[in-house]
Amino acid sequence: MTDPVATLPSELDQLPDRDPEETAEWAASLDAVTKAAGPHRAAYLMRRSLQHAEGAGIALPKLLESDYVNTIPTSAEPAFDGDLEMESRITAWNRWNAAAMVTRGARYGVGGHIATFASAAWLYETGFNHFFRGKEGDGSGDQLYIQGHASPGIYARAFLDGRLSEQQLDNFRQESGGDGLPSYPHPRRLPWLWEFPTVSMGLGPLSAIYQARFNRYLTNRKIKDTSNSHVWAFLGDGEMDEPESTAALALAAREQLDNLTFVINCNLQRLDGPVRANFRVVQELEGAFRGAGWNVIKTLWGNAWDELFQLDTTGALIRRLREVPDAQFQTYATRDVAYIREHFFGAEPALAELAKLLSDAKIAECFYSSRGGHEARKVYAAYRAALEHKGAPTVILAQTVKGYTLGKGFESKNANHQMKKLSIDEFKGMRELLGLPIPDSAFEDGLVPYGHPGADSPEVRYLQERRAALGGPAPARRVHAAALPQPEERAFKALYKGSGKQEMATTMAFVRLVKDLMRDKETGRRWVPIVPDEARTFGMESLFPSAGIYSPLGQTYEPVDRDQLMYYKEAKDGQILNEGITEAGAMADFIAAASSYATHGETMIPFYIFYSMFGWQRTGDQMWQLADQLGKGFIVGATAGRTTLTGEGLQHADGHSHLIASTNPASLNYDPAFAYEIAVIVKDGLRRMYGPDAENVFYYLTVYNEPKQQPAMPEGVEEGIVKGLYRFKEGTPASADAPRLQLLGSGTAIHWALKAQELLAADWGVTADVWSATSWGELRREALECDEALLRGEERVPYVTQALSGAPGPVLAVSDWMRAVPDSISQWVEQDWSSLGTDGFGLSDTREGARRHFGVDAESVAVAALAQLARRGEIPASKVKEAREKYGL
Repeated sequence: MTDPVATLPSELDQLPDRDPEETAEWAASLDAVTKAAGPHRAAYLMRRSLQHAEGAGIALPKLLESDYVNTIPTSAEPAFDGDLEMESRITAWNRWNAAAMVTRGARYGVGGHIATFASAAWLYETGFNHFFRGKEGDGSGDQLYIQGHASPGIYARAFLDGRLSEQQLDNFRQESGGDGLPSYPHPRRLPWLWEFPTVSMGLGPLSAIYQARFNRYLTNRKIKDTSNSHVWAFLGDGEMDEPESTAALALAAREQLDNLTFVINCNLQRLDGPVRANFRVVQELEGAFRGAGWNVIKTLWGNAWDELFQLDTTGALIRRLREVPDAQFQTYATRDVAYIREHFFGAEPALAELAKLLSDAKIAECFYSSRGGHEARKVYAAYRAALEHKGAPTVILAQTVKGYTLGKGFESKNANHQMKKLSIDEFKGMRELLGLPIPDSAFEDGLVPYGHPGADSPEVRYLQERRAALGGPAPARRVHAAALPQPEERAFKALYKGSGKQEMATTMAFVRLVKDLMRDKETGRRWVPIVPDEARTFGMESLFPSAGIYSPLGQTYEPVDRDQLMYYKEAKDGQILNEGITEAGAMADFIAAASSYATHGETMIPFYIFYSMFGWQRTGDQMWQLADQLGKGFIVGATAGRTTLTGEGLQHADGHSHLIASTNPASLNYDPAFAYEIAVIVKDGLRRMYGPDAENVFYYLTVYNEPKQQPAMPEGVEEGIVKGLYRFKEGTPASADAPRLQLLGSGTAIHWALKAQELLAADWGVTADVWSATSWGELRREALECDEALLRGEERVPYVTQALSGAPGPVLAVSDWMRAVPDSISQWVEQDWSSLGTDGFGLSDTREGARRHFGVDAESVAVAALAQLARRGEIPASKVKEAREKYGL
């Protein structure tokens, strides 16, 4: 036989073989086994050898896939710590009420999902009864990322526990009356129950990883000991197609986050059909997670399969399970036993012989219901093994049947995600299956009844005793954080004074302010600087040696720039989260820090700085997740605007983030022009978010990379800065009858407005007042509130109307944003209104070239102002033409 070692080139060919003869003997032995006992026996021996080598501490690459069987054999399962019969009754009540709630809601057309919880019930119930730690014990408890479509089951359990009433269950998805339940986990809508919004699929797993990491961050920085907190993320196998679901798997393994467990409900179905119709999603996920460095536990088969595996002396059953695609396995769950005998066991003679030893009832039990995720002992064993595993995160791949216990009309049907109700007859069948004492008379009104064994029943007492032992109800959200003291004034005063003749970009001003605030004795350590890899771009390298970059390993190498003042310093207690090139990861960091006041009772002040183009546009869904989770902090869009980032071009040119940000009710959006405005806004933000009357909002600030002289703060402008508008520089009339107008500029555009003010006065005898519009969004928000008050009979004049009241001439607004941003306040301005902006795609050019291209440079502003005055008949139209020619437009 040809020597296979010699004919298969591999990385081993690069290694010296100290004993080729011994190598050949091993290869010959393998050939002999293959010839005598077949390739399956040879493969088994090889795998046993690898397993033995691993146990002996011999470093070898791991196989990425194992057989399609349970990782934990029945013989190795630990003793079950509980009353299984009692827990089965509790689970039955929860199954019933979850289905009843959605079905009753169907009469109002509000929808709901039944099949997801039906498949995952034991995955949750086992955790609630034995593992999930509540917030009333020591520490922070566990963090539970509940799969969004399973929310009816969580509500059903809260109802059994006495935390929800029948009326609230009947108001599922009907919240406007004030006593309803949100469709999915939404902390903003039900803040005493839900901690984490998860139904935007993919964000749950990503956030869970960074939450587990942030827990370690708090411990390593000695903010709070979170070593007893465990993060559990419940996911669907279809959800794992979302790129965010697997985006940070390597991070979790790299940082050895053994405080994290993913539980993936592998019911083999997504919303419209099979997850991997022609393949096997469990095997695919196992390979992905093992390859990333996770501990993988497969919980696939229930106890009914034990007999089949014991009878499989040839390995034929294992081979068949490995080759059957998911869609075919789903078909087996819906066909009769004769079909299974023919199409599954008939695949090879050894299987056909095995099937002769099995009764129809045994085959039906195995293929219709016996899955690892439906058996409490199997799930318990997996959870216990996950908690005991150290050095890596764990993923549990639990196989279930979607729609389990809901009857043949639901189970494993492709359409069951869209099926919103059961018939009365189907409920009666479910009642018999679950063994619930619900009489036929309870259905007389045509509605399925809710079921409850009684507040003092053995089931409820057991449930509450188990939760008490684990630290109280779960899930639950608690807010106990005390208000933070205001930082010392000197950090803000440095920016109030301006920069004198020195030029400074507002990006640098913000970083300088935060650096000073991080020195504050009371609150400095609570700042969490977050940046996706480009800290040096934003001038943050000065923070490296003083604050340190967080790494759970510290710094195991000598940095190449160690001899420099601002060297790259990593530390176990580092304060900066430098995330690499992942805005999604940085945003997940921010969310964990921004909600730490509730999750851990420890208020943190995160600020996340990034290219503004790659914030709301790229990770806008996470910004909404932040709002749903009632997070607080400062999101900073640096190198902002469509024309300030010279040379980078279209994909870096942000003219629209303020428009997107304005759609989020929790986001307070500011576009400051000067360093002192940043100081005032941040100071007010600290008061609003972390003071005695803390609000559940966050701030979006845009800052620029264009160096400018920063003026000192004029007197009495703080209120206008916070509210969004104040007059920065009043024009000096050339004469009593000189034409006049108002120029409103935000961010870097105020410099174009100021230059245009000079041009108008010097060249055309026109007087312009220049206003700094620090927040178009806050002006609009307050004006909308005034409109709403009017509907209630309360007369209120919007601030923007008051501020501009009586100001002579028309108003011209200019910004580095789309015109829709400043135009959002136009209806509350009593003067004639027009605007300039940077609509359209960006381009690579100098700042001057880009601004001329978009028609927002000072000369363009001056011409637009003259055109406004000409339309009003205040100057001759010829002056506009003359100005265009003069300025080369």
